[in-house]
Amino acid sequence: MSKAAILRDRFERPGITKIVGAHNALGAKLAERAGFDGVWSSGLEISTSYAVPDANILTMSEYLATAEAMANAVNIPIVADCDTGYGNSNNVIHMVHKFEAAGVAAVCIEDKLFPKVNSFVPGRQDLAPIAEFVGKIMAAKNAQCNDDFMVIARVEALIAGLGHDEALKRAHAYVDAGADAILMHNKSASPQPIVDFLQAWDFSAPVVVVPTTYYTISAQELEDLGVKMVIYANHGLRAAISAMEEVFHEIQREGSTGLVEGRIAPMKLVFELQGMPLLKQDEEVYLRTAMPRTRALVPAASDRLDEYSMKNIASDIPMAMLDVNGKPLLQRQMEVLNLAGVGDVTVVGGYQMKRINVGGTKLLANPEWQETGEMVSILQGTNGYKGRTLIAYSDILFDVEPLERLLSSEADITLLIDRTFKGKQYTSERRIDLVKLAQPFSSGHRSLNNGSRHQVLQIGQNVRPEEADCEFVGLALFSAASFSLLCEGYEAVLKRPQPEPFQEALSPRRTSLTDTLQELIDAGHEVIAIEVSSGWMEIHSLDDYRLACELVAR
Repeated sequence: MSKAAILRDRFERPGITKIVGAHNALGAKLAERAGFDGVWSSGLEISTSYAVPDANILTMSEYLATAEAMANAVNIPIVADCDTGYGNSNNVIHMVHKFEAAGVAAVCIEDKLFPKVNSFVPGRQDLAPIAEFVGKIMAAKNAQCNDDFMVIARVEALIAGLGHDEALKRAHAYVDAGADAILMHNKSASPQPIVDFLQAWDFSAPVVVVPTTYYTISAQELEDLGVKMVIYANHGLRAAISAMEEVFHEIQREGSTGLVEGRIAPMKLVFELQGMPLLKQDEEVYLRTAMPRTRALVPAASDRLDEYSMKNIASDIPMAMLDVNGKPLLQRQMEVLNLAGVGDVTVVGGYQMKRINVGGTKLLANPEWQETGEMVSILQGTNGYKGRTLIAYSDILFDVEPLERLLSSEADITLLIDRTFKGKQYTSERRIDLVKLAQPFSSGHRSLNNGSRHQVLQIGQNVRPEEADCEFVGLALFSAASFSLLCEGYEAVLKRPQPEPFQEALSPRRTSLTDTLQELIDAGHEVIAIEVSSGWMEIHSLDDYRLACELVAR
């Protein structure tokens, strides 16, 4: 139900509706927490919050903005105090369009002349001619789009001292014009004038009252008299003024806040009213700010020119600095990493290391790059860091979507894999890391499990293509514990006799990342893979390079 429908439903079913005044969204939230049925967007409270008289000093824009903020903050209806309608019938039409679009459930306009003065201020309380105000009501009802939206006509005859006969005459005329309810206003300290009106009223429309001055009467007594809605119009503002004055004076007098801390709202409540818990939940879902800090490590030490078929193009630069449509490959990687929230990027260089120059990265050296594999570079790149780590090969392009999918994993070790490797050409210059899974993919060409998790059984370049399920993309995520395990495990491997082969490596010092992953798998550690079918590519050949430049240009 819309808030307008909720309010109209309350008017149509038994029981009195109780609403309370507010001058901002915070007050509206406090009203909702207290259990009120709705909020009165009070002209007096709003004007006082600007420290100006309640005498049409503010424009409709200030009142509208406040009412809209309230409507956005709470799930209960907002009834807007719209003074005399901010002008003539044309102004009223514009007013209804704006307040209804802002999510306000009802507007209340009073039958005084513009500019009005607050009803409780002695002196000028001039009423508009009945015909003029009837025209405003008809304009308001014709302007509304939602049938549930309500227009409440506020009768000021008792305020102006014109008596019950004038009040009844005006009330009947306003109901005939289409008013959904009558607000009968009175500033006497006794409820009797309102009681007298109710006893004479035929209830052709519901009656709303504001017992600011005749506050001894209860809501139950008003309900028994036939009142449909009671507005406690300014009590939040007055309570806030008293409390703030008292606290401010005490802080000034004592020179500290020690004596007032027990009487003021704790910061936890302030954050709750702000919606901070919901914001944190949304960040966890959409911004991933609750995700543990992740550092990216890019091993870029080896030239691997014999493997790439890129001897003539990349003979004097590391592959990480290959120009891809005006930007080095490493810079494009870093931009995507930053988009995914990974701002700490460490690069381990070796071959032509002086040519690696991308702002925002930390550059470390593997001085033994000619005689060592990826794991020595990774070990050099730890630089004492043992936190959550993303390892990214230096010869791949990737989009933010597959990267974010990987970063969302809570597993200890997660790899990004691609099942579309079938059909790639394998040569001595083009060998790729293939993966065999614990549960093979279904034989169908189409799959609905893109992004699902799989357990890895075997990984490396020696996995036979006909037995492989997918290709390792070159992106691997390690929790803090598993990254420590990776590094400590490899340090233990380095203590083995060096001529001795290790997994697919000729010696421990030549160990690749996939060799160490396979060692962990063999030792019983779980390695999870997340499947993608697009959003990445490696650059192993001139054809790959051409395609990369073409794709980036798009």
